[in-house]
Amino acid sequence: METIHDRSVFDETIQSEQPVIIKFTGSGCPDCKRMDMFIGEIVEEYNNYNWYEVSRDELTDVAQQYEVMGIPSILIFQNGEKTAHLHSAYAKTPEEVQDFLGKTVTK
Repeated sequence: METIHDRSVFDETIQSEQPVIIKFTGSGCPDCKRMDMFIGEIVEEYNNYNWYEVSRDELTDVAQQYEVMGIPSILIFQNGEKTAHLHSAYAKTPEEVQDFLGKTVTK
């Protein structure tokens, strides 16, 4: 999973015609560390998509613009538009993440 550190790179990345999946994290986030323990297998399962990571602490303007109120959150973008958002309250288990992806993208 590639990390995005710059707003212009983020803006360019989400313009993809194919859906891109972006995981928002933050420093000192215990739920983010928990997600890191299981997200690798999910990324492999959905390896036909490009996955990226963004720190809410680093790109606060992006997090605010796309209403990332809690972390970790997973957002899906296509053609510059946010098409789906898994809020942090529902991103605590592998099953919740897989259920979200199963409803929003194909394997």
